[in-house]
Amino acid sequence: MALITETSLRASLAKGLLNPYPVQEGDKLTPAAMDFLKARGISLQRIASKPSIYPKTMNGIQTNVPAGVSNRHIHLSPDHVEALFGTGYRLNILRELSQAGQFAAQETITLVGPKGIIPNVRILGPSRGATQVEISRTDGYLLGVHPPVRLSGHLEGTPGIIVVGIKGTIVLQEGLIVAKSHVHLSPQDASELQIEGGDRLILKTGGDRPIFFADVIVRVSERFSLDFHIDLDEANAAGLKTGDYVQLIGKNGGITGSVRR
Repeated sequence: MALITETSLRASLAKGLLNPYPVQEGDKLTPAAMDFLKARGISLQRIASKPSIYPKTMNGIQTNVPAGVSNRHIHLSPDHVEALFGTGYRLNILRELSQAGQFAAQETITLVGPKGIIPNVRILGPSRGATQVEISRTDGYLLGVHPPVRLSGHLEGTPGIIVVGIKGTIVLQEGLIVAKSHVHLSPQDASELQIEGGDRLILKTGGDRPIFFADVIVRVSERFSLDFHIDLDEANAAGLKTGDYVQLIGKNGGITGSVRR
């Protein structure tokens, strides 16, 4: 049994989606994935199941989680959008992201640190209440600033950075983080897997050099679809790209019995 999400479908768009879309017996589509196919007039075709590459894991449910790899980016407050791009300016959508309502904007900014600059940093929309910059550890060495690992929105005590747009510059006093890896889930998915917001998941990659992510925070919302968010450093170390799957093998420090065997 595999879980088909909006994220995995979007990752397949470049190659084209079959119509009808083949689904193996026992596979589950998230509500967002169903809506995604329906909006494009794509029907489902049930086909005979194939042996899974993973054993059953938590609660007897096949739990393959799609990965979403995030490069450096910035979320801007409405007033900072205007400060950087002009009064009354609104961000333009470049492409939709895996989570409903989120998008990568056409606009970019430049980050300026004590030791270096990084141009062409993508803005993600829509605007938020507070501006937040997410970079990798590697980016920190280039900029000369080393922010802590934090969940999104946990900005107290974080360092600042200079942000340059086409019409202005802002000097953030705080808001620069290395984003902590996390999994987005809908309440329905969380209930089925018997996990809750704030749980710490253990995920395992496949391939010849498997890597374990042992402290992945769960975030639950009606707006979310299943997605494992990591930054570029983590993805490169694990050999992952957006649309690849990892295996959920435990939570809160406990490994499932099927994995132990």
